[in-house]
Amino acid sequence: MSANPIAHKSAQLFRVQLDNWDPNQAAVAPNLPPEFVTWTDANNIVQAKQAKRQSASAITWGMVNPAKQGLTPFLAVMRVTSKDFFPMFDVPFIYGAGWDESAEHNNDYVVVLSKETNQRVFNGANSVGQTLTMLGATFTVVGVLDDWHLSPKFYDMSYGAFSEPEEMYLPLGLKAEFELPHGGITSCWKAVESERYDAFLNSECINFQLWVELGDPNQMSKFSLFLTNYVEQQKSLGRFPRPINNRLFNVEQWLEYKQVVKQDVQVMFWLSLMFLLVCLINAASLLSAKLHTKHSEIGLRRALGANFGQIIMQYSLEIVLIGFCGGILGIFLAVVGLHGVAALYAGYGHLVDLNITIAIGVIALAVLGTIVAGLVPVYTACRPVPAMQIKQ
Repeated sequence: MSANPIAHKSAQLFRVQLDNWDPNQAAVAPNLPPEFVTWTDANNIVQAKQAKRQSASAITWGMVNPAKQGLTPFLAVMRVTSKDFFPMFDVPFIYGAGWDESAEHNNDYVVVLSKETNQRVFNGANSVGQTLTMLGATFTVVGVLDDWHLSPKFYDMSYGAFSEPEEMYLPLGLKAEFELPHGGITSCWKAVESERYDAFLNSECINFQLWVELGDPNQMSKFSLFLTNYVEQQKSLGRFPRPINNRLFNVEQWLEYKQVVKQDVQVMFWLSLMFLLVCLINAASLLSAKLHTKHSEIGLRRALGANFGQIIMQYSLEIVLIGFCGGILGIFLAVVGLHGVAALYAGYGHLVDLNITIAIGVIALAVLGTIVAGLVPVYTACRPVPAMQIKQ
C-alpha cells in the first residue's frame, strides 16, 4: 500500500508549499505551511517556467451531454491542470496526447478522456478530433488515457491516498472561464471579499496542487532561490505576512509527510513477522521431536545400507511437502485475513487482493521457511553412528 508508484523519478518530482497563511497562526502546527496554494500563486509559478516542468491542478466536476444514442447526461469528475501534468507523471495514452502550449495559453476547449470515459462515450474507439458537449460548450478530444491508477495517488490525496483518478482533464484556465466548482480541499484564513467567483480566485484561499520537475540538484537550488524571490516580491504587494517558509518535498518525502501508511498498519506488519518467527521455531521443535522418536529406525536403515545422503534426502522431501501444504493453508488463511483487513479499512477494499504472484510467494516462503527450520533437526538426527541409534 505504501509503495512509491513513480520510483524511477521520485527524486525529480517535488510538491511545492508556500506559506501565505495567517500571521497569527500556522496553517499546520507547529510551524508548517499549507499543503495547497492559491489560484494566484499556482498560475504565477506555472507561467514563470522556472522548472523543467511545472503543473498546477485541482479537482472539479461538471455535466457532460454525450451525443451517443441512449446515453443520458452525466456528472463527471474532472481535473483542471497544466499541460506538463501528463509528461511529469508519465501518464500513458492510448490515443493522442495532452494539449499543447497554444491550447493552454488560449484556454482552448480541449479535453483528455480517461479510458473508461472514452469507452462510455465513444465505445472505446479513437475519439481524437471528435467533439463532446460538456459544461454547456463544445469540446474537442485531444487524447485518451490508457489504464492509469497511481497508488498511492501522491499527486493529489484530497480524497484519500487511494482514490480513483478523474474522468476528464481540462486546461487550468478553464476553471475561471466556466466558474467550475472548487473540489478537493479548500481552506481560507481570511474572509473572501465578495461572493463573486473571481473574488475567490483572487483571495488567499488555497485549493490547488502544485508540483514541479527538477532535473538535478543545481536546478533545485535555482528553483528554491526563485521561490524565495517570488515570495519577497509578493510581500512587497502586501501578501505573505508570515516569515518565508517554502518547502519542496520529493515523492518519497511527501508520502512520509502524509503518513500514507498508518501506524497501526506498520504495527500489524511487525506483528506478522514476529508471528512468522514463532511459527518457524515451533516447526523446528516439532520436527526435532518427531525425528527423536525415529532414531532407531534411522540407525537400522543406515545399518542395512542406506547412506547419510539418502536419509537426509528423504526427510528433506518430507519437509518440502510439509512446507507446501503449510503454504496452501496459509493462502486460505490469508484470504480470510484480507477480508478482515478490507472490512477494517473501509474504502480500501479494492486495494486488498491476493494475486498469483503473491500466492506463489507465500508458498515459496512457506517451503523455504520450513527447510530452514527443519534442516538442523534432520542433520542432528542423522549424525550419530548407526549402532548408537539402534541402541536408542
